[in-house]
Amino acid sequence: MSEPKTIVITGASDGIGAAAARRLHADGHRVVVVGRSPAKTEAVAGELGAEHHIADFASFAEVRGLAAALDAAHPRIDVLVNNAGGVFGDRAKTADGFEKTLQVNHLSPFLLTTLLLDKLLASRASVIQTSSSGARLFGDLRLDDLDHDAAFTPHKAYGTTKLENILFTRELHARFRARGLSAAAFHPGAVATAFATESSSFFRLVYNNPLGRMAMVSPEKGARQLVWLATTAPGVEWESGAYYERGKPARRVNPQANDDDLARRLWDRSAELVGVKTA
Repeated sequence: MSEPKTIVITGASDGIGAAAARRLHADGHRVVVVGRSPAKTEAVAGELGAEHHIADFASFAEVRGLAAALDAAHPRIDVLVNNAGGVFGDRAKTADGFEKTLQVNHLSPFLLTTLLLDKLLASRASVIQTSSSGARLFGDLRLDDLDHDAAFTPHKAYGTTKLENILFTRELHARFRARGLSAAAFHPGAVATAFATESSSFFRLVYNNPLGRMAMVSPEKGARQLVWLATTAPGVEWESGAYYERGKPARRVNPQANDDDLARRLWDRSAELVGVKTA
């Protein structure tokens, strides 16, 4: 194996995040487990003998605390995996004043990444976003209504944030590729996990239906692209800035996912909302 990497995985207390953490640890990498649930996060970290951090992405204060702790603990971070996220129930605002799906799935990963940007650049790191085919099926990004004040459904909010993950990846690559930073987003497939248990959308019916789960892949299989992107060379095995499905750049995408100007404007608006300044 090549030199072990320091790999930070958010949403690593369950599902594909936990499966990827186990695989990467078994392969000799230094895995940092980040999760919202203290009990689940500590269990996965204890199993691996790995460092762990607790952070709820519905709180910018906790995300800022996580970034400070990671920056202090690690001379370098080779891979940041923004995997935390979900689909939720009725429209609700966080204590920071944003619709919960927007904050947990997009704004908080954006904030974490930008707060760690100097370290990621110095490490010539890869930033990996767990996205979804929901971006194509339900995404509809309107910069003047990121909070879905005009029209909200759980699946539309989810799909739009997954589209934002792809656009964030695209813009991260565009802004920082010349300085050695790489980025990719991927769709893990329909994975039999606890996904959608907090949702009132049809996703909950699908993911909690025994027949539906029979057609889904295991968390271990769903984590394979994540592990592949984290351990292989951008520019050689995979293309930085791209969105992957089944190990290849996706052929069917939401038309908005290819809009470079939209990606730039989403970045600028996100930076304004979370209160950071970036290049």
